[in-house]
Amino acid sequence: MKHLFLFTAVFFLISCSENKTYSPSETAKIVAESFYHNDTSTLKEYTTTVGYSNLKSIQDMFIVDKDSDINFKVLDEAMDGDIAWIKYTTKSDPTPGVFKLIKENGTWKVTHNGPRDRGPF
Repeated sequence: MKHLFLFTAVFFLISCSENKTYSPSETAKIVAESFYHNDTSTLKEYTTTVGYSNLKSIQDMFIVDKDSDINFKVLDEAMDGDIAWIKYTTKSDPTPGVFKLIKENGTWKVTHNGPRDRGPF
């Protein structure tokens, strides 16, 4: 009985500690919400180093209540291997934006969308 309890406890701890893998559109939503709500730790977790520095440099220009809904909507999504593009809108900026995501260590992360990057939209 003691071994069964120990096995169950270990199994429970291992299953709860696994990281969830998010889709590109879910990752884009997390990044947009963390950007507008000034949640730098989450923003850093779901962006590449270059993507984080670019978003962080303009983040201070946006003042949004941490509890407000940004009304993130995915308009279009395209994938090509380990690169994904998400076209989206938010309540504070109805003009569509585009996130470029790359798969880094099995996790989708928003990265810098350079001027030479030709996305599908």
